[in-house]
Amino acid sequence: MTTHGPVLPIWSCGGCDLPWPCPTRKRELRAEYADAPVSLALYLGSYLVQATEDMPWTPAGVLHRRFVGWTREAARLTPAVQRSAATVPAEPSRDVGTRPVDLAPHPVQPTRRQSTPTDQRQPAHPWEDDDHV
Repeated sequence: MTTHGPVLPIWSCGGCDLPWPCPTRKRELRAEYADAPVSLALYLGSYLVQATEDMPWTPAGVLHRRFVGWTREAARLTPAVQRSAATVPAEPSRDVGTRPVDLAPHPVQPTRRQSTPTDQRQPAHPWEDDDHV
């Protein structure tokens, strides 16, 4: 457990009294989330939301850079780790009964509701019919 946690609602560091996350906590978070940069950004994004509620006078861009923006800088500065690659066959399988799967995303077209003039509208419920009023 770190001593460099946030002190709310002023968002200073409990360990060194600098604005949170302080340089020490950033180093700890980089190490803790080294293999999960998206998780780190989501984690800090939740703190960003809390901080915007606690410090509404602070510009959004300033808070974003403070809480989340530095994670992208860290990703650019940190050298890429060589990971083992899975073996991929040179040709697709020729097994009988198999076929390649289309993994390309297919865009979903939004359904648009046709508008009708109010005099042609069918009542959704019998009690909405004007004849029964």
